[in-house]
Amino acid sequence: MAKPTGFMEYQRETPTKRDPIERLSDWQEFEIPLTDTRLQEQGARCMDCGIPFCHTGTLISGMASGCPINNLIPEWNDLIYRGLWQHALERLHKTNNFPEFTGRVCPAPCEGSCTLGIIEPAVTIKNIERAIIDRGWEQGWVKASSPKHRSGKRVAVVGSGPAGLACADQLNHAGHLVTVFERADRIGGLLMYGIPNMKLDKRTVQRRVDLMAAEGVEFVVNTEIGKDIPAQQLSEKFDAVVLCGGATKPRDLPIPGRDLDGIHYAMEFLTANTKNVLNGATPSPSFISAKGLDVIVIGGGDTGTDCVGTSLRHGCKSLTQFEILPEPPLERQPDNPWPEWPKILRVDYGQQEAIARDGADPRIYCIMTQNFVGDENGRVAELHTVDVEWVTGSNGKGPYPKPIPGTDRVWPAQLVLLAMGFLGPENTVIEQLGVEQDQRSNVKAEYEKYATSVEGVFAAGDMRRGQSLVVWAINEGRGAAREVDRYLMGETFLP
Repeated sequence: MAKPTGFMEYQRETPTKRDPIERLSDWQEFEIPLTDTRLQEQGARCMDCGIPFCHTGTLISGMASGCPINNLIPEWNDLIYRGLWQHALERLHKTNNFPEFTGRVCPAPCEGSCTLGIIEPAVTIKNIERAIIDRGWEQGWVKASSPKHRSGKRVAVVGSGPAGLACADQLNHAGHLVTVFERADRIGGLLMYGIPNMKLDKRTVQRRVDLMAAEGVEFVVNTEIGKDIPAQQLSEKFDAVVLCGGATKPRDLPIPGRDLDGIHYAMEFLTANTKNVLNGATPSPSFISAKGLDVIVIGGGDTGTDCVGTSLRHGCKSLTQFEILPEPPLERQPDNPWPEWPKILRVDYGQQEAIARDGADPRIYCIMTQNFVGDENGRVAELHTVDVEWVTGSNGKGPYPKPIPGTDRVWPAQLVLLAMGFLGPENTVIEQLGVEQDQRSNVKAEYEKYATSVEGVFAAGDMRRGQSLVVWAINEGRGAAREVDRYLMGETFLP
């Protein structure tokens, strides 16, 4: 595909970013796109590799290897190299309902399994994907397209995150009447409130939602199924129900002092901040400000990074990020071979900004919080920690973190953000419908079947598989739509 010798002629080049200090003064996206010529050169690097692992979409060692939605990557890389942008968009939309989302927030497991990545830096797949869809919107190629015929079947989708939106989009194009229920005041789920604006501009989300509405999807906001509407009513009024409510139960840190003021789950902090950015008015009572405070983020994943970037934009006094795991290596290790996802040290946008402002990476590894200490007003004032080493038990089990004697430390903190992941879905809807759950509390439904234990009720996304990537949510939403269509019509032509 593309230019046979391109990978030997051109070096990997990614978009430049606005100066870290400059971008701390606003909430705008900060990547500066490459020119068409440079994007064509990047497309030219896509090898004629024979077996393109980039779009395999499998799990290896519990991590994604290749694109979970099986994007036709070599095909649209070749089309970009040849300057055929509109054809590239058509190929991209065949597998991905929302490339403007994945092109911004996906960690790009496709690049981790790129064949070129064995010997050279991988092809810049994610950036090319974003460039294709952004060009499509700019040129007016992305247009509303309603189905020519309606089946008369009605489907309720609970949750408007990436799984719910993908499912609704597919079912609508299959001709069904789809209603999406969202308990928040805006559609988008974690795309709207879980990811900060500088990483995914909410106008980008709303633009796609508006397009889906123009195509016939009905959106109902400020409506919590199980509370505002009994879940059983959905089964009575709709021909099928798809549960896409996500894994929204956060992992807690039940240690002494946890009940002090100033300790919040990451999503409380991020959601309130995005609402404040979108409203553009006086901060609401739910707004949590980091301005002038010593902030500690507990958790080293993407959500933790988003807390870092948001706190810096608030103007926090200091910023520290705790990670209980060891610091990753700079390069792949022998036990992490290609095409596995490379478990290497990355410096994301939040850490880049902290380094620019404060002169040091905010992350501290192999550290465990033992307790919180408050002031006379009942607000958190300190964290007490101990360093840990990861060891294997005498019974061969592990590894597990073992405290290192003499490494106790005290950290000033007036705001603590818990970003340690999620345990599973909330239970209200699950219990009202009586669907079975698996050992991890997720809705029990077989992958690629998506049917729950209750007739006519399906589940997809994080609510079924547990906390995962946006691209896996889109995969499952599309798959659930296919099976719902088969259930309703006896056969399906959905991919």
